[in-house]
Formats: sequence, C-alpha cells, structure tokens
Amino acid sequence: TRCRVSPGLGEGGDSGRAIAPAAAAELERFLRMEEPLVIALGTGRALRGMVDALEDGIVAERHRLVSLIGNIAPDGSASFFDVVMRIADKVQAPHYPMPVPVISSTPEENAAFHALEPVRRVVELARSADVVLVGVGQMSDDAPLLKDGFVTRAELDEMQAAGAAGEVAGWVFDSAGRYLDFGTNRRTGGVRVEPALDRPAIGIAGGPSKVPAIAAALKSRILNGLITDEI
Repeated sequence: TRCRVSPGLGEGGDSGRAIAPAAAAELERFLRMEEPLVIALGTGRALRGMVDALEDGIVAERHRLVSLIGNIAPDGSASFFDVVMRIADKVQAPHYPMPVPVISSTPEENAAFHALEPVRRVVELARSADVVLVGVGQMSDDAPLLKDGFVTRAELDEMQAAGAAGEVAGWVFDSAGRYLDFGTNRRTGGVRVEPALDRPAIGIAGGPSKVPAIAAALKSRILNGLITDEI
C-alpha cells in the first residue's frame, strides 16, 4: 500500500543510516494527523535509527504509542532497543510499554504474564492499533534474536531447519510468511502482527541480509508497506 526507498550509501554503507530519514518522515506523517491514532511499534536498530532521525518540535499528545514486543531482556534488564519510551519522550505522547519478557523461559510463564490485567489492557490496545511500524529481522546466522541474546544457537538451528526466514516483533515465520508453530514462538511475549491487516503494517529494514525476510513478510501480507534502501 505504501513504499519508500532511500538511496544507498555505497558499498559498506550502513543501511540503518540510509533508511532512518525516510522512516522518520513516515512516522512524522502519522504524528501530524489531526485524528487521534494508536500507533504500535516494534523494536530494534532500524526503529531506533528512526527515532533519532525524528524532527524536533513535534508534539503529538493526541496519539497513543504502544509496544508490540516485550521490554524485558533475558537478564531482567530493559531491552536496549526498545523505542516506545524514546519516541514518547520526544513527541510528548502517552505511551504503553509491553511489560513482559521478549521471550519467556516457558509457555506457562508467558501465559502467566499475559493473564495479568495491566498486560491484557496493553495487548488489547496493541491489537487495536491504527498503524503498525516494525523492524524486520533475518533468521540467518547473524539473526538479531541471536546477537541480542534472545535465542540460543540451538534454538536458531532448530528454527532454521524448519525453514525460518525472518521475524517481526520477535515472531518467526518461514519463506512463505507463515508463522512457525513451535520453538520460541510458543514463548514470545507481546502481540503478533497478523497477516492481511486492513490498516498500515509497515516494515522498516534495509540491506541485502534482510531480503528473504522482507520478501516472506510481504508475500503473506504480514507487511503491507515497506521502507527500505536502494540496495
């Protein structure tokens, strides 16, 4: 439904830096709308770059920002790439972090978190979002989920063997864009972006390593919009 392509920064250039201004411009477009919106956000390096590139002076008190993904890392610390609080601080908007682990130790632990009333309210808000903006992670050996300590090497191997191609908000899908029904997907906190939403679901990702993940997410319409780089 919508696509922005940023010029590449040349060989060895940082794709995150290339797409950050275009991603920021797209978010600003929604933030400037008069009608109050619920804007749901993923996390990761691309979205953090988007926040850093946001124009100063935007006040968006009428909108609500909600996280799709848990904000607790495996060691109990706040997830480093969480963006909802950073954006909210910059644009003075009410915000709703997802107060659960990114990936829980067991499905039962994940269910216990999601049974809590405050969590249920944030989940409902995220599911009702008018706009979704997410990063797209690859599931190759340089998977962000592995690099950032959210999955083990053995878990990545298992999902790769099942055809894992990418992930959005921590939820892993195959090359056809179908979410896997095992592995960390049974323990992932937060809200899954369902395919074929009737509202904007925009992926923000660049660089050659992201191509299989982007293609799969577009194929099943987990994403119906894209901000990427020329490469």
